[in-house]
Amino acid sequence: MSLADRPIMIKKVKKVVGGGHHGGAWKVAYADFVTAMMAFFLLMWLINTTDPEQKRGIAEYFAPASVSATTSGSGGILGGTSLGDDGSKSSGTNSVISELAPEAPQDAPQDVGQNSNLAAASEEALREEIERREAAEFASAAASLRQAMQSMPELAELSKQLIVDQTPEGLRIQLVDQEGRSMFEANSDRPNARAQLLLRAISRVINQLPNRISITGHTSAQPGANRASGPNDWSLSSQRANAARLILQGSGVDPDRVYSVAGKAGSDPLYPDDPTLAGNRRIAIVLLREAPVLPTDTSL
Repeated sequence: MSLADRPIMIKKVKKVVGGGHHGGAWKVAYADFVTAMMAFFLLMWLINTTDPEQKRGIAEYFAPASVSATTSGSGGILGGTSLGDDGSKSSGTNSVISELAPEAPQDAPQDVGQNSNLAAASEEALREEIERREAAEFASAAASLRQAMQSMPELAELSKQLIVDQTPEGLRIQLVDQEGRSMFEANSDRPNARAQLLLRAISRVINQLPNRISITGHTSAQPGANRASGPNDWSLSSQRANAARLILQGSGVDPDRVYSVAGKAGSDPLYPDDPTLAGNRRIAIVLLREAPVLPTDTSL
């Protein structure tokens, strides 16, 4: 057979697009199978790890909600009922109303009153505790001042001219004159060396506490005078109180702690039976009681 007599053969090649002769659909099916198995094993795990009460809660969560148990009526959500009297196809259900708007418990006002009483009791206890600590601090300050008076020879002889006591206002320290032993020069607001020594000792006690202070000057009545206070006694007592303030501040007392400086002349004698006594001439320094800071009542 010659070359011209040979049959002509045509070879066709079919190209398949899509990733192989099976395509990619099997991957989607496999993913669905794995997801279903994971959900199945998760369900098995939940069944084994939950108690009966939790299972009932899960069942109630997935159960369809129904207001009326009857199958008659409209078959809708309310089952032929309205918000009124109980029963299907009736004027309403009282049970729904009582659940939506429950009555307030009878003891509710009593609870509010009890809370108010507890708040008042706590505030009162706080005040008492602050007062108790403040009184203890005042007693300690007074004891330290007396100890300093006894330990220093130059102050020991002046101990009779120092009166320390507690008043409703606070811890009061008074520098009083004695007959022949005055704290200030005659008719002058200049404190002598004796008064300056006592004021410096008092400043050390004042610096131990954070309380503010008030300083008051007093004078005595002149023998035979018709009035307890002369016309110049008011300014003289005020000037003496201010002179004591300057010495205290020069000894380290913070100026911001000075609450008031006043002169009372002879209007408030230490010995009312005899306003002319030398002991009525004095300087009173009071460490004021500080009112406790309490929270405001926000219930009103």
